[in-house]
Amino acid sequence: MPNRLAHETSPYLLQHADNPVDWWPWSEEAFTEARQRGVPVHLSVGYSSCHWCHVLARESFEDEAVAAYMNAHFVNIKVDREERPDVDAVYMEAVQAATGQGGWPMTVFLTPDAEPFYFGTYFPPAPRQGSPSFRQVLEGVHSAWTDRRDEVTEVAEKIVRDLAGREIAFGDTQVPGEEDLAGALLGLTRDYDAGHGGFGGAPKFPPSMAVEFLLRHHARTGAEGALQMAADTCERMARGGIYDQLGGGFARYSVDREWVVPHFEKMLYDNALLCRVYAHLWRSTARGGAASELSDLARRVALETADFMVRELRTNEGGFASALDADSDDGTGRHVEGAYYVWTPAQLREVLGEQDAGLAADHFGVTEEGTFEEGASVLQLPQSEGVFDAERIASIRARLLEARGERPAPGRDDKVVAAWNGLAVAALAETGAYFDRPDLIEAALGAADLLVRLHLDEHARLARTSKDGRVGANAGVLEDYADVSEGFLALASVTGEGVWLEFAGFLLDHVLVQFTDEESGTLYDTAADAEKLIRRPQDPTDNATPSGWSAAAGALLSYAAQTGARPHRAAAERALGVVKALGPRAPRFIGWGLATAEALLDGPREVAVVGPADDPATKELHRAALLATAPGAVVAVGAPDSDELPLLAERSLVHGEPTAYVCRNFTCDAPTTDVDRLREALER
Repeated sequence: MPNRLAHETSPYLLQHADNPVDWWPWSEEAFTEARQRGVPVHLSVGYSSCHWCHVLARESFEDEAVAAYMNAHFVNIKVDREERPDVDAVYMEAVQAATGQGGWPMTVFLTPDAEPFYFGTYFPPAPRQGSPSFRQVLEGVHSAWTDRRDEVTEVAEKIVRDLAGREIAFGDTQVPGEEDLAGALLGLTRDYDAGHGGFGGAPKFPPSMAVEFLLRHHARTGAEGALQMAADTCERMARGGIYDQLGGGFARYSVDREWVVPHFEKMLYDNALLCRVYAHLWRSTARGGAASELSDLARRVALETADFMVRELRTNEGGFASALDADSDDGTGRHVEGAYYVWTPAQLREVLGEQDAGLAADHFGVTEEGTFEEGASVLQLPQSEGVFDAERIASIRARLLEARGERPAPGRDDKVVAAWNGLAVAALAETGAYFDRPDLIEAALGAADLLVRLHLDEHARLARTSKDGRVGANAGVLEDYADVSEGFLALASVTGEGVWLEFAGFLLDHVLVQFTDEESGTLYDTAADAEKLIRRPQDPTDNATPSGWSAAAGALLSYAAQTGARPHRAAAERALGVVKALGPRAPRFIGWGLATAEALLDGPREVAVVGPADDPATKELHRAALLATAPGAVVAVGAPDSDELPLLAERSLVHGEPTAYVCRNFTCDAPTTDVDRLREALER
């Protein structure tokens, strides 16, 4: 019999709907049940493409005896961290404070008042390497709850008090300046892996937001070291196993520091962020000369990643699915991590024949020993690539991709997350504009349209998720409002359609009213009228995605530049106070905040292009404006004196020709009809 999760929209929760565990979704009714029964709550948090979440489910949640014990002694709540990032954040903070580490699956035991008292992540089915079994944990918690209830309650109350004392406040309301950003660059230089690109050791995550900061810092200051770190990191990732050399797109992270073996799940947010970063790297390096090989690589990866998102993640409704699993059937009925992606020399010979298989093995680094497990290799492009026949390699890639398509595919999480779709809209709109791919702009418009039609209600409030055209019940959090605004603002710059700027304004007004502390300017991850948890979550640090805090600062700043809205500019500046505090000390974890601070120091530039839409000169000026590397520059394009976008107001043609206006910090250059002069003005 299916349990209570059978009617949920989350693919992760639906994966557990047939467990013998009597799961509850997160709800007040579940805690009422715990109070009535006098038992603690077992909270299990994960997500659909999480490898170890699947392992824990197979080993313990599908075990009849373990499930019976759970049902007898606990109320069991299952949460999809991607649907409820607020619940995940609050209890992950408790886990990390108590144990010094965290991750998923996350296992937390709570009182019926939702106060945590015991924590963990994955627990094995039998004791292993000093870790108790999951059954032992359950028995230990039940014993403590039964025999030492007062002690347990006291521990829980102390944890909640400690969490309440962690609220972020900044007495220094100054915005970050030149010294702070130079200090952040120095910090990244210290953490930089000069041998392999990226920052730190293994596991190594794609540092998309830090790279965006480096590109903007180079554009503003001319610092060659910043560009070199960004370029080398992007090149090493693109040549590594973390990048899908056949189908495009990036895996979640590399288990080693060399980018060889990935954790194979492919997330929408990683690919949206990296697609945009590679497009921006191309923009920064497409100046010919020695950089041409790098710019060609950046262009290829940006387009392949965009095509991957559209081909494999776009849903029937026009949005983008959340993720592809790391695991898939290896052809024998076993679900194995990476089975869809890895190759042995024998498999290459089977598809390509002896001669082409040898070339493919050399080109993609496939060895008899293997670079992964059981003699299989992850495809990569070795650094000493040598000279290969491009047409022959293209044929090999096409045949391997076709053969791979016959393998059992990884599962797809079809849930549409508002924030991640906002990131995808921005990436696809810009990539389509840079590389003359109107189909990518259309894909961005389709996703934006879905967000407006389905996720946005009549009060301009966002729902966090939808699936199969059915909107989820969970309210949007700060990152949803900020990232969707970012996507809409990018669309406004690319298309010249003022409706996207209006929708961004609706969302950012909510940020000012519902997510911002009126006195301090501090931002919270949940709205003032959202469900009350044991603590109102608040985290300014960037992790896998820009934090809601950093993303809101960036969107508010861009919106203010497009409209002249002073409250939004002031809110962006207040929010960036955290970058002044954290940037020099922890630059790897506030990359988007640093990138936004670069835009603030540069103005950001405001570019208005006026002229008939069908005039080639208008299009050329518009393209030059979009390709400007000036950090955070905003662009408006439209007819003379149009009321479509505020930047176009009172702008007229010069001598009857399409004209560009460039302003920053309340000062404007002379209008120009010359595209070279426009480029010069934007690169000064």
